[in-house]
Amino acid sequence: MTEARTRRQKIIADLLRAEPLASQEEVTARLAELGCAVTQATVSRDLDQLGAVKVKRGGVLSYALPDQIADSDWAAARLERILSEWVRSVEAAGNLIVLRTPPGSAHLVGLAIDQARLPEVAGTISGDDTLFLALRDGVVPHAVAERIKDMIDG
Repeated sequence: MTEARTRRQKIIADLLRAEPLASQEEVTARLAELGCAVTQATVSRDLDQLGAVKVKRGGVLSYALPDQIADSDWAAARLERILSEWVRSVEAAGNLIVLRTPPGSAHLVGLAIDQARLPEVAGTISGDDTLFLALRDGVVPHAVAERIKDMIDG
């Protein structure tokens, strides 16, 4: 990694921790204000390498870094709220649970489930708007689906 890229990514990380930035264009503009003229494509690559994802916090969608996600809205205690905000449907299918979300949101729910470390769930696979929960041996899929539906309903 070049020195310029390392410096730029540190600036981006500092910006994301300091203020809500909702788009790559906003990040690009803030970098320009700080003297870093880069393209939106470069910012896109930087955000990806930093592991930044868009999350909804306090009703506002903005980028967050992995350490911010683990320490805030995505903690296990918040799983019910996250599920109720993002999951549109839950279906048991074989030894899987299939969750549907709005486009671009499945990975957010998957991360919350992974971090909650539900004992029934061996792992998650996220697409754009669909999330698969692989269940551990001996777990009854319909019971887990009902538990998730209960969390969504509050």
